Amino acid sequence: MPVQPKLARFKQSVLSKYNIYNSIFMTLPFNTITKTGVLLPLFHETCKKGYLNGDNPTTIVDTFFKKYQARRSKESQINLLFRFIQYIERQVVLFDAIEDAAFPIVNNMDGIGTLRSLKESAVSENKLEELQKYLQEFKVRIVLTAHPTQFYPGSVLGIITDLSEAIKKNDLDTINSLLAQLGKTPFFKHEKPTPYHEAVNLIWYLENVFYDSFGKIYDYIQHNIFDYKIIENEIINIGFWPGGDRDGNPYVLPETTLKVAKRLKQTILKNYHRDLKILRRRLTFKGVQELITNLEFKIYMNSIDLISKNAIDFDEFVSELTEIRKIIVKEHESLYLQEVDSLINKTHLFGYHFATLDIRQDSRIHDAVFTDIVEKLISIGSNIFPENYNSLSEAEQINILSEINTEIDIDLFSDEMVVNTLKTIVAVKEIQEKNGEKGANRYIISNNQTALNVMQLFAMLKLVAFNDKLTLDIVPLFETITDLENAKMVMEQLYTNKQYRAHLKHRGNKQTIMLGFSDGTKDGGYLMANWAIYTAKQQLTEISRQYNITAIFFDGRGGPPARGGGKTHQFYASLGPSIEDKEIQLTIQGQTISSNFGTLESSQYNLEQLISSGIINRISHHELAMTEEDNAVMDDLAQKSYTAYKDFKSHPMFIPYLERMSTLKYYAKTNIGSRPSKRSKSDKLVFSDLRAIPFVGSWSQLKQNVPGFFGVGTALKSYEDNHEFDKVVKLYKSSLFFKTLIENSMMSLSKSFFDLTKYMSEDKEFGAFWDIIFEEYTTTKTLLLKLTGYKELMENEPAGKASIDIRESIVLPLLTIQQYALRKIQELNAEKPKDLEQIAIFEKIVTRSLFGNINASRNSA
Repeated sequence: MPVQPKLARFKQSVLSKYNIYNSIFMTLPFNTITKTGVLLPLFHETCKKGYLNGDNPTTIVDTFFKKYQARRSKESQINLLFRFIQYIERQVVLFDAIEDAAFPIVNNMDGIGTLRSLKESAVSENKLEELQKYLQEFKVRIVLTAHPTQFYPGSVLGIITDLSEAIKKNDLDTINSLLAQLGKTPFFKHEKPTPYHEAVNLIWYLENVFYDSFGKIYDYIQHNIFDYKIIENEIINIGFWPGGDRDGNPYVLPETTLKVAKRLKQTILKNYHRDLKILRRRLTFKGVQELITNLEFKIYMNSIDLISKNAIDFDEFVSELTEIRKIIVKEHESLYLQEVDSLINKTHLFGYHFATLDIRQDSRIHDAVFTDIVEKLISIGSNIFPENYNSLSEAEQINILSEINTEIDIDLFSDEMVVNTLKTIVAVKEIQEKNGEKGANRYIISNNQTALNVMQLFAMLKLVAFNDKLTLDIVPLFETITDLENAKMVMEQLYTNKQYRAHLKHRGNKQTIMLGFSDGTKDGGYLMANWAIYTAKQQLTEISRQYNITAIFFDGRGGPPARGGGKTHQFYASLGPSIEDKEIQLTIQGQTISSNFGTLESSQYNLEQLISSGIINRISHHELAMTEEDNAVMDDLAQKSYTAYKDFKSHPMFIPYLERMSTLKYYAKTNIGSRPSKRSKSDKLVFSDLRAIPFVGSWSQLKQNVPGFFGVGTALKSYEDNHEFDKVVKLYKSSLFFKTLIENSMMSLSKSFFDLTKYMSEDKEFGAFWDIIFEEYTTTKTLLLKLTGYKELMENEPAGKASIDIRESIVLPLLTIQQYALRKIQELNAEKPKDLEQIAIFEKIVTRSLFGNINASRNSA
């Protein structure tokens, strides 16, 4: 029987099931739900017809009440709008669960980009040895962050998981019960989560998804590519930011970091114990049963009490497993050997740390802390720093910092930020002692601008806890366009520093460098951010190779294309020979975790795609290299796009528009993340204070998605106007990198809907500004279709487009309600005296409507 096209599989396994199960909502035994379910389709139809007629959200809502609910009081109307919001939130959850359940049907789990496909290609082309060699050194690291890009509380995520399982089995009774549970489960968080709670929520994925999917992938590689031989390289590993990411989060304290590290260790021990319990039921043979029983008891005791007298250290644990393996091979015909090997493989992947806890802090905080340290040490007569240290040149300061070989007493300091920064370093040392070095062995410097930023941390680490041996990687993060341009110079300064070079030698002559998409896009616009990162990687690869250092690039990607997301594996398959490709490292967060890695199938599939993309990049180097002409066109497009975006960003209406016409200020009220929603405490909003997530999210809520396309149309139009569009077409056909950029930008355009905010074009204050955005959108869409030859956006991805279309349709009434509420707030604020009670009600509507809109966008990743 032939395999159906992906779109047909999507329609059958997702769309049809959604229509069936969505109707069950109507039968739930809750009066309000039934009434809401009857009225919502009428409201949905009113929205669709209204936008076709050119109506604004206020007219649409008023028309609905006048036509269908004329007798309702104003208060009753508001209550119904709230019930619509709650109903739509749950429709989004249902759609998520159905897509999760259908994932292995819609996606070909053995198709292109999977390990099976990779192995078969290698065998048919006699390249199996080459593939083995590559996998002995290649690594993929996904790093879970707590960045708040999803609004589901843990209880709702649990329902999605259970609902997906029930849908797979077509278990109608359970589906009914879960939908009823969903109807009564609140989505709104009344309090902000603590950083520890954020960590616990993400550890759920480690425990229930990654432990098994990582193990399954590693086992497959060992059995099918290496013919059961031992692999020295772990190939896939996982990083973890909650509890260690201090950048802009004053609530992450040293105690938080230690508490999270403890939870990570207890969780991996718990998982090992679960596997040992299963093994104990199988390994009932002479000479083995006692060993496995004893080992299970020790791990169990250790998991409930990390300082138990029965605690077993990691080396002893692996040693005992290895001994059990030997006896099974020698005396018991290798019975259940695969199961034992699978557990040994997991110890190789996860150690006693489960995930590597990264520490991150802003260079400006470090600089302030370091200034305090220097002044204090000088004031007490210490000779570590000369009295004129702060007036020395940067090069002279770096020389002094390089030579530090003394430890200081933290008790000398009283400033809270200084003490917390130094105690964090002590905490890292403690974690390494308890969980192993991989427990916490990276410190990321956000907003890294200079070599001095790196050397200040280098010195602090030695001053506090690592004077004997620095078992920690220092990772500079370059984010803005200027910082990306200067990155090569900064790294050369470090590579030519004798002491820092010696440190790198101890760390295997590898230097991890992080590059931030989110702030890059906010700073330079879509094309320039991506091109600046690409060229920075080329320059950093060149300078690193010159000094015999392997550069490891760590990408700070978000979910949507505007934050470096989109089809990420296509990016890694398109880099070419001039960019170091020994490892792929990227951040994943919020909806990207749940949509791309939230189930065993999606996690396995997307991890395999990442592994394959790195290998495809290596094998296809000669095909991917960009020519000088390609580089020139790409650079010119980026520069033109950057100019357009900078002009737009400096428009006097830019900040006021976001403040008053978008949902930006409501992000702080959603209680979805522990971090403050902007960097400074000032009431006045400054562009540099804007965090990337609320910034990108606010454009998304407006359905304008500016960071994913603005400037692209202007850049392409300049080529069309000069009759040189054929140059761009050539670039699109010859460069997989540019093609991927264009296709991801199409996704941003597909999720834009300007009819929603068309009313703004008539606004006296903001009308002209809205027109600028709409004109750029129209230009970009027209020219992207011309460039690709498509008749409609995302024509090459019909299943992905269908998913987006359904999600956009589900939230259309929600978006309408949100805009209606925003307009009401503007009207009420213009009145004197202000009706503060009414304003508060409509602000609550805006805040609540944020949830479903963001959750519905999870396939942006």
